Amino acid sequence: MPDDAPNLADLKHTASVFNGFANVDTSWLRLLETVKPALDLSRSDHRALLLRWLNSWGCRIRYPRDGEPAPFDTGAAAWWAQWHDRLPSVSLSRLSDDDIDAIGSAYAALAALDVSVGPRARRTLGPTAAAKAMYALRPDAIMPWDAAIAERLYRARDGAAFAEHQRRGRRWASLVAAEAAATEGDLPALVGRPTVSLAKLLDEYLYVTVTMSGRADRTGEG
Repeated sequence: MPDDAPNLADLKHTASVFNGFANVDTSWLRLLETVKPALDLSRSDHRALLLRWLNSWGCRIRYPRDGEPAPFDTGAAAWWAQWHDRLPSVSLSRLSDDDIDAIGSAYAALAALDVSVGPRARRTLGPTAAAKAMYALRPDAIMPWDAAIAERLYRARDGAAFAEHQRRGRRWASLVAAEAAATEGDLPALVGRPTVSLAKLLDEYLYVTVTMSGRADRTGEG
């Protein structure tokens, strides 16, 4: 059950599922290599790279045409100026309660960011894309989610729910590291996913047990 902490065997299973997806880490590894040592949204090229990475994962954020405003770019720059000093640099299991509160508030502000404006409709970045962006900015510290995971576990996708998600991740990270008698940094290689963090491994566990399971249930409906 996704409400229970995954054990090492669970993570090995979901790692094998993800390793079976074609080119699963290609865009992530390309992003990491390009922005070394880390994403810095004070840089316009890094903001553009983050936008492309989000769209490569299905976020479908409209690119502005020549001469149009670029609300994602300007909004992300302003958000970064306000929040980057408060984003934790520790790993998931070492997050403090203050760190988690800051993550929840930063996430809520990012999700509300305008990404398109005009006479037809206003669109914000939204909860799933914001969670992916937060993970990209702090991959060792922040566990992302998708809509199915958020609704299944919290019945909400606001900042308070995202903070609660990090508390769950912190507890799970500590438990699985203790079971394996390993550090967070060693666990990904131990289960066969050395190119991602433990925070992402836990997200992948939830994706398999919640998101994929829900799709299978709907497919099987008569």
